[in-house]
Amino acid sequence: MASFPFELVSPERLVYSGSVTEVIVPGAEGEFTVLAGHAPFVSTLKPGVLTIKGDGALRKLFVRGGFAEANPQGLTVLAEMTVPLTETSMEQFTQMIRNAEEDLEDARDDATRQKRATYLGDLKAAALAIEAAGRVTH
Repeated sequence: MASFPFELVSPERLVYSGSVTEVIVPGAEGEFTVLAGHAPFVSTLKPGVLTIKGDGALRKLFVRGGFAEANPQGLTVLAEMTVPLTETSMEQFTQMIRNAEEDLEDARDDATRQKRATYLGDLKAAALAIEAAGRVTH
């Protein structure tokens, strides 16, 4: 399978940079897969699992916020938050969900309420997917 350059960047650091064969990204409009020679495409991210395949290894990370830009030359993902699933606990997700529920309760207008409800739903879906993957500690 052909490889392509991929970079995953968070505000703190360059999380990953290398040649990969496939990346599965949790896009706001749905999960999508990028392979070598992908057509130009930009998407915002929703909270979820980003999967990196290449060099015989499989890496899974929780990502939240940001965007992905694919083109025939490669893929760049800029994420507000990235955490390897091996370093993530369900307690962390439970707390993030509690915080999001409190934010939703504090919403003062319909637009804010809708945005926060969507975010809460995304977090809950990500937590279920991660728990189903069996990659987090309890």
